[in-house]
Amino acid sequence: MTFFASAVLALSLFVGGAAAAPVRFGTEPLVIETAGGQSHKFTVELALDDAQREQGLMLREKMAADSGMLFDFGMSRDVSMWMRNTLLPLDMLFIRKDGAISHIHENATPQSDAIISSRGPVKYVLELNGGRARALGIKPGDTVKSRQIGNAK
Repeated sequence: MTFFASAVLALSLFVGGAAAAPVRFGTEPLVIETAGGQSHKFTVELALDDAQREQGLMLREKMAADSGMLFDFGMSRDVSMWMRNTLLPLDMLFIRKDGAISHIHENATPQSDAIISSRGPVKYVLELNGGRARALGIKPGDTVKSRQIGNAK
């Protein structure tokens, strides 16, 4: 490696600093139970702190059909999401503290800075591949169950 290449690498590492470190996510099983009695199983990554919630699914090029990300905001409040640097269309399921889905924003536009509102207080947001909620018949009023939400069996 030349001195110039070494200097560029060192500079890029310095400029990136701690923000360049990859954020890691734990995972857990999650089930969505529909009003019609169907159960849909997923394995979700958990976004529990500010760094994880900020990164979310940014820059991912694909996600398995039975995967997603559960954002826990720690308390019920109005939540605003966006799709900046997110390459996949996503369904955003806004979830109250008891696990009930209050609102679904389908097929959020990749890389958009448009604000997506929870339309009221929620504690969690579940992101799934765009179109999954409709394909599986998931609607507001259905229940999301997981250890993180505290209502898993």
